[in-house]
Amino acid sequence: MSGAATSPMAARLRSVEEARDAVLAAIAGPTELEAVFLPDALGRVLAEPVVSTTALPPWDNSAMDGYAVRAADTSGASEDAPVRLEVIGEVRAGFAPAVEVRRGTAVRIATGAPLPPRADAVVQVELTTPLDAAGRPSGPRGRDATGPLPAACLVHAAVKPGAAVREAGSDLAAGITILEPGRAMTAATIALAAGAGVPQVRVHRRPIVHVLATGDEVVPPGHELGPASIPDANGPGLQALVDAAGGQAHALGIARDRLEDVDSRLCAALAGGAAAILVSGGVSVGPYDVVKLAFEKLGRIDLWRVAVQPGKPFAFGAADRPDGGRSLLFGLPGNPVSSFVTFELFVRPAIRALAGHRADRLFRPVDRAVLLERVTKSHGRRAFVRVVAERDDRGGPLRDERGRVPVRLAGGSGGQGSHVISALAAADALAVIPEAHDTLDAGAEVELWWLDAG
Repeated sequence: MSGAATSPMAARLRSVEEARDAVLAAIAGPTELEAVFLPDALGRVLAEPVVSTTALPPWDNSAMDGYAVRAADTSGASEDAPVRLEVIGEVRAGFAPAVEVRRGTAVRIATGAPLPPRADAVVQVELTTPLDAAGRPSGPRGRDATGPLPAACLVHAAVKPGAAVREAGSDLAAGITILEPGRAMTAATIALAAGAGVPQVRVHRRPIVHVLATGDEVVPPGHELGPASIPDANGPGLQALVDAAGGQAHALGIARDRLEDVDSRLCAALAGGAAAILVSGGVSVGPYDVVKLAFEKLGRIDLWRVAVQPGKPFAFGAADRPDGGRSLLFGLPGNPVSSFVTFELFVRPAIRALAGHRADRLFRPVDRAVLLERVTKSHGRRAFVRVVAERDDRGGPLRDERGRVPVRLAGGSGGQGSHVISALAAADALAVIPEAHDTLDAGAEVELWWLDAG
């Protein structure tokens, strides 16, 4: 399909919600499934339930080093009147018990080792004294459970049945669902799946997102600038944002402000199976802004004016791929901060939806903050102000008596320009200033979006 679509709302500023909802509505569903081994699953979104293949723990085992006993045999034991038990063997972690605990006996046991038959408790080594065959102490009281197996031990405190015993299945039962689809895998859930005997999980593929920077003045970082060039900040920055959002970024390089250059690179991305294509710059209405024209040659595109600061011009659409799929097309502003904020608002949720995240996990968690200085913005637009949170000695955010985080403008008031990358890099959150307020004084409460921080 080709040609630009005309929208009844094209002549006015769209709200953030209108633009975001239109983007998400264009996503038919998440990417296809693939199986990955657990070491490769970090950050991936589950496409199928994960079911435990074994109980956890698989058998009763000791929670500490000590002696496996029958709890009844320790009844009445105290510091002044310890109970003497014959030590008839030991069991190590990774080995099945070769003895059973009879009345008046104990088996030395290591942490994690299976509980011997007929034992119902473990006395920790700190509560015992080892004895030799003559009944003399063969080592200090409760120091450790190493060295030669003692002939007997003194128990200096009574224990109850189940003491220091991890019961079979007390963490997980076999055959139950332990992780639901739509959940992103973390280090903890990877450990859970591994502990449940699961070597692989079925996840959604990372959406492939091609990133293109544009501009006759833009050159790769490290290249000679000459009298009128600037280093490309958008390309590397957007690629990092794509990867952090759960996508797989592919660089399309830097296109000149010529329709044929932009068009050929976009065609290559479509042929490469891109789930989405991000282009920074060239989406406004200047004489050299050719991205919208290139988009129109490939598919359906809308150029929106969104009521947001920074980042008002924003192009979005879709194009058919040679393999029969469709690629989302995003045209972002050329100014780096505008590009970043627009990505946060519209592209990041789309990538997370493509990656399989649930609807309630597409957006940044919302916190509350209080401004420490006055903020001004353009009339009728929602501003996303780059801010730095006040922190305590341990690096955690401070909060006032109402639970709000005090925040200051990153880079001061002069750091809020759409070209000021240094303030963007210093910011750890975005403070949201509603459309209805052109000015907010110090002390005003605002919505806060935490950003990924190193």
